[in-house]
Amino acid sequence: MARPVKILLAGEGGQGVQAVAEIIAEAAYEKGREALYIPNFGIEQRGGVSLAFVQVGDEPIGPPRFETADLAIALSDRAVVRSRPYVGPETTFIYDSSIGTNHLPQGVARLVAVPAIEVSKKELHPRVFNVMILGAVIGLTGVITVEEAKEAIERRLGHRFEKDPALRELNHRAVERGVELVKGKL
Repeated sequence: MARPVKILLAGEGGQGVQAVAEIIAEAAYEKGREALYIPNFGIEQRGGVSLAFVQVGDEPIGPPRFETADLAIALSDRAVVRSRPYVGPETTFIYDSSIGTNHLPQGVARLVAVPAIEVSKKELHPRVFNVMILGAVIGLTGVITVEEAKEAIERRLGHRFEKDPALRELNHRAVERGVELVKGKL
């Protein structure tokens, strides 16, 4: 990986975009890569739109906030609108397929619908929806590996896994399933 990959995650408060961003940055940093994560959210922790700016690379990272994302992921209609200022002709724009297409940005490199909400509800559990998004980011960018993501999830949630070991497998499967959802999409 040459220059840093610029990733924007956008969703409603409570959808876990900040947790996903933290896991990506932590996993990359633990493996000796340059990594930067900048949260951006309003005073509401739930109910407002939350943005997370992540950069991962092998070269030093310049300004902490970027103007144009390489990859933007929007998880709600309002998140699509909030993320539009950060996309351009080189951006791959990923959105959950449950979102209406009325407000999707124009002039991006690619628009890709991913059924993450539906798949998490039908196959896994709604609370691992954000971990599936983590898998989608991994599958599209390769900024960290699935194993590095699992290690970072373990560091973050290991105490919960001790109480309920089934949660570990659920989260691991969600990462893998997120990768599968975007396979062949680019």
